[in-house]
Amino acid sequence: MFKMMSSPHTHSGKLTARIMLWVALAMLPALGAQVYYFGFGVLIQSLLAISLALVLEFMVTRLRKKPNLFYISDFSVVLTALMLAMAIPPYAPYWVILIGTFCAVILGKHVYGGLGQNLFNPAMVGYVVLLISFPVQMTAWLPPVALLNEPPSLQDAYQLIFHGITTDGFSLHQLANSIDGITQATPLDSVKTASKINMAISEINQSPIFVEVMPFESELNLGLGWAQINLFFLLGGVFLIWKKIIHWQIPTAFLATMLLVSGIHWLTSSYAPSPLWQWFSGATMFGAFYIATDPVTSSITPKGKLIFGAIVGLLVCLIRFNGNYPDGVAFAVLLANICVPLIDHYTRPRVAGYKRK
Repeated sequence: MFKMMSSPHTHSGKLTARIMLWVALAMLPALGAQVYYFGFGVLIQSLLAISLALVLEFMVTRLRKKPNLFYISDFSVVLTALMLAMAIPPYAPYWVILIGTFCAVILGKHVYGGLGQNLFNPAMVGYVVLLISFPVQMTAWLPPVALLNEPPSLQDAYQLIFHGITTDGFSLHQLANSIDGITQATPLDSVKTASKINMAISEINQSPIFVEVMPFESELNLGLGWAQINLFFLLGGVFLIWKKIIHWQIPTAFLATMLLVSGIHWLTSSYAPSPLWQWFSGATMFGAFYIATDPVTSSITPKGKLIFGAIVGLLVCLIRFNGNYPDGVAFAVLLANICVPLIDHYTRPRVAGYKRK
């Protein structure tokens, strides 16, 4: 007797664990750039997030009477924790990343039944909970360490995260204001604030956090550190497309829509930065290649992926230009996640032998 098995009978070899490890590997250059430009805090945050995520995964699968090792070994919870750790300020208090990780794993994933059942991107669920609940801590970004008189060491990073001061007794606020003209505002924060008071783009360039990264981008220099990290996310994303870990439709539609909408905004407003500046600021490339492409919460049809990516890109622009938050990637992805069932319903490929109604 033959053993009866349900389809599909072919295997691509792309196990969940292998996919998650490839994505994590593609993120490592951007992680290294974040350490180089903003210090060691992200490493401590990553360690805290991954440790708690593994504990929570073990506890929940134990309560649900599921095989613990099977679910932990797919590395999905590790990738979620790493994404969240790279999204928050590197020197946020330790309890911030712990709360965010709890919300991501429990509220973003296991409340719906675990991997494959969740409606929303878990990492972005945790991030949005933190951003809404703790806006002060979630906007406390230090300038790049190259601009600081006292760059925090690994021990200083530990002290800042767990005690709020460095080994020399400096707080985040004191470190950020150690040089004239330096604040804790990110480049996106600075541009948004300037647009509200009708400040000319050329005046913003006076801040040391803006540097000439690209010679042809002279109207408003790109943010030091932010542009380089976005570039590494872009290179990692292209690598994932080449490896066929992610599909090209979502990042392409995301970036093309941003280019179009921000281009129109740039041409019609004297206080708007160029589309290229928008591409290499904030979490643009992180969102385009790693967050929006989540295979569980994004559209699954080829046309649907294009529509989904375009929706995310449009919402990011609308939030950046008109919202209260300087960057809108997390909100845009979660709002687009809501639309996925409808998108997939209307973009389903026609089954052979059947006519469209």
